Amino acid sequence: MKKAEFIDAVASKTGLSKKDTTSALDAMLETIEEALVKKKSISFIGFGTFSTTQRAARTARVPGTTKVVNVPATTAVKFKVGKKLKEAVAGK
Repeated sequence: MKKAEFIDAVASKTGLSKKDTTSALDAMLETIEEALVKKKSISFIGFGTFSTTQRAARTARVPGTTKVVNVPATTAVKFKVGKKLKEAVAGK
């Protein structure tokens, strides 16, 4: 589902205009991004938790060759699925 389709679905469920739904969604995504940049986690009970994790620097081998490259340390975004969402997707 693309963003426009998601906005259409949310607008029809809430009765909000597409413009208001777009503004709300953009504000929500911006707020999540700002929190993750500050290394804070965001939890939606039953849905899941967004958080960040540190990945250490390492060396890696390029598949099919003997070339070794250095992979720098980085911060990655992590999502842990909540119980309710996990059960809904599993069909329980």
